[in-house]
Amino acid sequence: MRQKYYPPIFLEKKFNCPLCNVFAQQYWFPLKIEGPTGYQHTAFYASKCFHCSEYTFWYDGKMIVPSVVRVELPHPDMPADCLPEFNEARDVFAKSPRAAAALLRLSLQKLMPHLGESGTNINDDIKSLVSKGLPVVVQQALDYCRVVGNNAVHPGEIILNDTPKVAEKLFEMINFIVEDRITRPMEIKALYDSLPEKDRKNIEKRNGTTT
Repeated sequence: MRQKYYPPIFLEKKFNCPLCNVFAQQYWFPLKIEGPTGYQHTAFYASKCFHCSEYTFWYDGKMIVPSVVRVELPHPDMPADCLPEFNEARDVFAKSPRAAAALLRLSLQKLMPHLGESGTNINDDIKSLVSKGLPVVVQQALDYCRVVGNNAVHPGEIILNDTPKVAEKLFEMINFIVEDRITRPMEIKALYDSLPEKDRKNIEKRNGTTT
């Protein structure tokens, strides 16, 4: 089950540490410089994570070290072959939301075979999933990722570097798709398989699926 992600926010008391990824308390303090008349305040701050004891550094309300931005971590059940592009998108998002969106589109394309599709054409794969009864909300999440990702590769009406929030939502949408299409079926199957064998056989007999 995906845990809620709390992004790093300036002067926030708790968030997911970008260094250890743990949701932990943060201790903040301003950084000062020594001048001819004593110590002077600057626009620099540091926060210390109470879990890993490491520091993040901020300037003018923005995190500058590490450079990772406030986007979601990959879902724990995300297939391994989808992770490199997802994590690279997290690394480059601050500098180029458009590049991040293009990487996430590739991550989505790699995800499609895990949903039972070819992965050759995302639009065709979504159409196929819809014909198999895909819930509308998942279709909309997939099409959001497809359209925004396409705008990254072929610039259209959405200028991603000017509207980074649009690209930022891609991380959340892909995690949602993994949660709905991979995690929940696995959890339900595990519960069903835990039923007594005789009960499962009776269910299969009722459904006409006895082998």
